[in-house]
Amino acid sequence: FIALFFFLFQITAKAAVIFVTLQYNVTIPATEEQSAETISLYHYGIKDLATIFFYMLVAIIIHAIIQEYVLDKINRKMHFSKTKHSKFNESGQLSAFYLFSCVWGTSILVSENYISDPTSLWRDYPHTLIPFQMKFFYILQLAYWFHAFPELYFQKTKKEDVFRQIVYIGLYLFHIAGAYLLNLTHLGLVLLVLHYFVEFLFHISRLFYFSDERYQKGFSLWAVLFVLGRLLTLILSVLTFGFGLARAEDQQLNFSTGNFNILAVRYSNL
Repeated sequence: FIALFFFLFQITAKAAVIFVTLQYNVTIPATEEQSAETISLYHYGIKDLATIFFYMLVAIIIHAIIQEYVLDKINRKMHFSKTKHSKFNESGQLSAFYLFSCVWGTSILVSENYISDPTSLWRDYPHTLIPFQMKFFYILQLAYWFHAFPELYFQKTKKEDVFRQIVYIGLYLFHIAGAYLLNLTHLGLVLLVLHYFVEFLFHISRLFYFSDERYQKGFSLWAVLFVLGRLLTLILSVLTFGFGLARAEDQQLNFSTGNFNILAVRYSNL
């Protein structure tokens, strides 16, 4: 409602746009060799914080809707204990987010041909200009994990669980923001989709287990895919940092061009 209020007046509408729409777009003119249409690409900047803040508020609202109209109704029917009630809510929220992110992330990977051409993970680095869908994906990822901090209060998380949750949320923000700020968005997207798929399987298995404790086969499948997912993550990371970026011609730290391809950064990322 506050955002809509700002859009009503011409003076405040310009400021409201910063919160709602993506910033820092660059128009690439059409060429006969590459494209018959102009292309709009994006890079990052300080104004992204305003956009992340706005969509963090949206995430809080969606979280409340899922909780009120889906999870709470199921909880009342199942009569869970307090411990199961908390874990059921956690898995319900995360499974919805992971599924949404997997489907969206996979569609970006397919449309940008990252799956069919693995060299795109490091080719033409730094990836300072990215498509609209990819930038929006990263903005929403950061917004979602930032929204998880106030949710610790709204969900009345137990004191003994707060530190574990803060570390859990902080690690996601650290890795996603790192990929975004270091212009490693291609690799970051692939690894996020892979990780989210495995995590989705775990949380959906836990939901089935809470509904009926006989449903445990999902955990066995998750255990296998967890190991395979980590192996594939390691392989892709080694290929990118130890092979692709290590053979790039430009290996000098340059903040103006967004190039962080130096030995120390590569090994730190790996």
